[in-house]
Amino acid sequence: MPTIQADKLTNIAATLLRGAGASDEEASIVSRHSVGANLAGHDSHGVILIPTYIDRINRGHIVPGAPYEVTRESSNSTVVDGNWGFGYVVSERLMAETIEKARTGSVAAATVFRQSHVGRVADYPMMAAEAGMIGIMTADSGRSAKSVVPFGGREPRLGTNPICIAMPSNLPGPMFIDMATSAVAAGKLGVAVARGASIPEGWLLDSEGSPTTDPTALRNGGAMLPLGGPEGHKGYGLSVMVEILSGILTGLGFGHDPSGRHNDGCFMAVFNIEAFRPLEEFKNEVTEFAHYLKSSPTAQGFDEVYYPGELEHLRTKKLLQEGIFIEDATWAKLEGLAEEYGVTAELSL
Repeated sequence: MPTIQADKLTNIAATLLRGAGASDEEASIVSRHSVGANLAGHDSHGVILIPTYIDRINRGHIVPGAPYEVTRESSNSTVVDGNWGFGYVVSERLMAETIEKARTGSVAAATVFRQSHVGRVADYPMMAAEAGMIGIMTADSGRSAKSVVPFGGREPRLGTNPICIAMPSNLPGPMFIDMATSAVAAGKLGVAVARGASIPEGWLLDSEGSPTTDPTALRNGGAMLPLGGPEGHKGYGLSVMVEILSGILTGLGFGHDPSGRHNDGCFMAVFNIEAFRPLEEFKNEVTEFAHYLKSSPTAQGFDEVYYPGELEHLRTKKLLQEGIFIEDATWAKLEGLAEEYGVTAELSL
């Protein structure tokens, strides 16, 4: 169970992606986002997925070098066909362009379809926050396999359908919310399987519709529950809205096509703070608001109140110093790919 420094892990991931056919730029972007997810403590969206991406390249489900095609555009909106390119590459470029449109037009929005997995959704709205704007992004998996039941149902009809909103501030770390609208992100089940761990009740139903703590149940006819537990109608309702923004508005549709590839449809919007009030006033007040939240006396069982996004910031600082833990199952897959591409010595594995 090795612990690897972030820069070395980034180089490993990028080298393996290049071996599979990704360009230098694509490999750099995908590996940066993947290791960034590990640093933030979201191993489900980290390098554990590199073997999956390489398998999708080999099956033609991800197309390195795919053209970035604008199919509809106005001064404040963009629609992009990613032509099955890396979702990280397509969405990063589209968010950057949307930020520039908001810089001149106050508000801008975009949709993208036919791209692969975008990873941790927070990475893109945080680009807007770093530019002094509010960023929003939603994502769904198109018509690929569904894993989440509607509230009150037992057969999957929805994806995990994440949503992220990021705010500019003067805090040490970014303020944002990034969450699946299911009880948990699907990738966390994959991490539990890789580590041989059980999961909390309230995440999954087994194939008979009964609660289970076995993460392998999802692969064996089970289904995930919507966010909210007994109040799951709230997570379910939010998931439906994300599906409409990311699936129907993008033109991907809804439901499940058994022959379909993984297809992250995304909606993104950017709001230029300066169109509403002076940016520094806004950032100062958001910062004061965060300190106000943190000043609350802690409840039993808690040591500190954190603002949204603070824990990820603290984990990143910690893991940049200590390194990133990689479970044996994932490490073995990375070593196997390194051997296949003849880069074991180059990567010192």
